[in-house]
Amino acid sequence: MPLTITSPVFRNGESIPSKYTCDLPTQAGGNINPPLEISEVPEGTKSLVLIMDDPDIPDFVKKDRGIEIFDHWVVFNIPPDTKKIEEGKSPEGVAGANSKGESKYTGPCPPDREHRYFFKLYALNTKINLPEGISRQDVEMEIAGNIIGQAELMGRYERKKLL
Repeated sequence: MPLTITSPVFRNGESIPSKYTCDLPTQAGGNINPPLEISEVPEGTKSLVLIMDDPDIPDFVKKDRGIEIFDHWVVFNIPPDTKKIEEGKSPEGVAGANSKGESKYTGPCPPDREHRYFFKLYALNTKINLPEGISRQDVEMEIAGNIIGQAELMGRYERKKLL
């Protein structure tokens, strides 16, 4: 079986609960990462990489930030025996920078319509030697040629309309 990433709180292609988005502030127990489950890690895996991104950002955000995709979470050198990432907790590993410049999870917060959010998991045949706070682009360049398995979980989210 191939590498797999799932969540007990939403299925592939379904809505991400608002608890894991900007619509419920962190101080209210929200804007935390959803729980994730990992299975079928390929033999020979030395580390895992997790990247969560949003390719559906509007043009004004692309122009404002000079980006094409909004990175919500980047973690690399996750131990290959990791089976679960607990709700509200980063996995053991090294945190890269999200598009806000923070080395942590930031939840979905689409300004215009429903967006798709991709949790991408990569199994590597090596650990990567990069510092904390590095960009997704730098992580992707470093892992190229070392990927022995990959999986994806996609969730959707549209902000609730305030009355």
